[in-house]
Parts: sequence; structure tokens; C-alpha cells
Amino acid sequence: MRAPAKTFEDLVVWQKAHQFVLAVYRLSRIFPRSETYGLSSQCRRAAVSIAANIAEGFRKRGKADKLRFLNIAQGSLEESRYYLILARDLDYCDVSELMTVLVEVSKLLEAYSQAILNSES
Repeated sequence: MRAPAKTFEDLVVWQKAHQFVLAVYRLSRIFPRSETYGLSSQCRRAAVSIAANIAEGFRKRGKADKLRFLNIAQGSLEESRYYLILARDLDYCDVSELMTVLVEVSKLLEAYSQAILNSES
């Protein structure tokens, strides 16, 4: 059994979300220059929001507060999913690897949310 997380950086879900953010930044560099303030910016903002809300929720005391931030992260994850679909459909890049990472983050986020929901405190 793993030791309890001392910081948000100890959470596997945050680690995977952070890897997703880094990958989105790398991928969005190849978008057309015309997308600098459009899709590139939106993709990055949504991806960062996933990891940031996991981090912010980590220190919240109440279960409802924690779950609210994780729910925001889940919303940003779905927003990110759409932006990847859009980038793919615009033929900007191959997003299959990022979609795989996103699915993994989604499953981890759901499991983490369920664990908090089912916890005693």
C-alpha cells in the first residue's frame, strides 16, 4: 500500500495530468501561427486547468470542497478532449497519443474522486 500523499505532487493523477500539460504545450507549438491566440491558447489553458484544479483541491479540508475542484478538473478534461478532436479534424496534428494520455488521466481522476466520495472524513 502506498503512503498517503503529502503534497499534490505525490498524487499519480496530478503527475499524469502534468505530463498531459507538457505534451499539450509541445504539440500546440506546431499549430499554425494564426492559432496563437485561438486554439493553441485554449488548449493550453484547459490542460493547465486540469492539473491546477487537482492541486488546488488537494489542500481543501471538506469532502465537498475537494470534489468541487475535481469536478472542475473533469470539466476541463472534457474541454481538452474537444480541442484535441478539433485539432485533429483541422489536420493540425496527430492527437492519438495525447488522447491515450487523456483517457488515462480521466480514469485516474474518476477513481480519485470516487475514493474521496467514499472516504470516512
